[in-house]
Amino acid sequence: MNQSYKTYIVLISLLLASFPLLAQQETEATRKLKARNEEFRPDIIKITDNVYTAVGYSVSNVSMIIGETGLIIVDTGQKPADAEKILAEFRKITDIPVKAIVYTHGHGDHTGGASVFVGDDAPEIWSRSGHYREQEGFDLETRTLKEAGLTINGKRGIRQAGLTLPDEWHINNGIAPAPSFSAEGVSNPAGNVGLIEPTRTFEEDRVNLDIGGVQLDLVAATGETYDQLYVWLPQERVIFAGDNFYKSFPNLYTIRGAPYRDVQDWYKSIDQMLKEGPRHVVPGHTRPIVGEQETVQALTNYRDAIQFVFDKTIEGMNKGMTPDELVTYVQLPDSLADQDYLTEYYGAVAWSVRSIFQGYLGWFDGNPINLDPLTPKEEAQRMATLVGGEDQLLATAQQALDEKDYQWAATLTDYLLALDPNADEPKIIKANALIGIAENMLTATGRNYTLSYALELKKEAEANSKK
Repeated sequence: MNQSYKTYIVLISLLLASFPLLAQQETEATRKLKARNEEFRPDIIKITDNVYTAVGYSVSNVSMIIGETGLIIVDTGQKPADAEKILAEFRKITDIPVKAIVYTHGHGDHTGGASVFVGDDAPEIWSRSGHYREQEGFDLETRTLKEAGLTINGKRGIRQAGLTLPDEWHINNGIAPAPSFSAEGVSNPAGNVGLIEPTRTFEEDRVNLDIGGVQLDLVAATGETYDQLYVWLPQERVIFAGDNFYKSFPNLYTIRGAPYRDVQDWYKSIDQMLKEGPRHVVPGHTRPIVGEQETVQALTNYRDAIQFVFDKTIEGMNKGMTPDELVTYVQLPDSLADQDYLTEYYGAVAWSVRSIFQGYLGWFDGNPINLDPLTPKEEAQRMATLVGGEDQLLATAQQALDEKDYQWAATLTDYLLALDPNADEPKIIKANALIGIAENMLTATGRNYTLSYALELKKEAEANSKK
């Protein structure tokens, strides 16, 4: 590919000039995400006389149940620095010791602050022992990926969370404030330094406990994870839902990668919560819903939305539709899509549809040409020939970028990068195209991932320019 030094310098300059624009432009998606930050305003919310939830102090919610002789803490936040702030606020309400900690599931953003709440009290730590394939116990997702030898999910998770993004690019994570690690000296966000392993687990559907004079049930609730549970306080009629419910369309598939999340089990778990007769619901992220009518309506719509996506996807699959066809076929009805707590801030319907297809039929979409497709390089060579050569392909990609046809611009640059992975001009165009795509993405995980990828391309191009 012919590259003049002058053209290259101009393109680099355009790249560097365009990156800061993200913070200045106000697309509708950007405005909505900025307004979303109010959901994560730090606050200690009183649910009932004996139940309080800390929102916005960490990536996940932390709740305190006050018993006669001790406290029960539901989830512990992402890291010790967060937990210390939350515990200080809780101690303004009561100074009785911590009798028990309950993990709603094994994800690190819910368990990483445990060491602070344990302190010198030696509380019981409860979790559910789930089952997935040959794995069983607590934190099954991590166990399953580790057993397979996978590590790429860590890098993808960093992109999804936006941990490498500059502050002006990172609005939030859709259901949580943008996490910060460097300020607290945590070099490895996946390290879960404050985790204390559970001391008590259960395998049955439900376990009834009396802790510090508080009657509560821990109920198996497979959904986001296979070790997920919810906590039910029958006297207070409060449900702590974990990550099976929060104010966003749920992350039925996570783009960082994880074992298949059982969508049927997920909506059945929500249905089980409804059967308890809740008056209030505390989600794993975002502010609680207080009041029986609002709680029942939200959980009902949430269950119905998940079931609708599952049933409609299966319907389309039975018609022979491919995943690319299904994502236009499966659309939430307006009565559900218009609810703020089902807006795609964190999960996305289209990603869920693709995951359901993959989970039941595997990678083959039914089109026989995809049984043995051309390699990316072979397809790129033919595309370049079709348009009149690589230079013309590059010019077409640049034209698409100029016309703000961002998805097409990025697609064309992928052909060029398949032919030459080290070519800088396609990287520059693709980085700018990804920024354009991200500016119009409401789903924060996808937005963060796309911007992170663009930043990586930018750094690669800059590094090559200095050689």
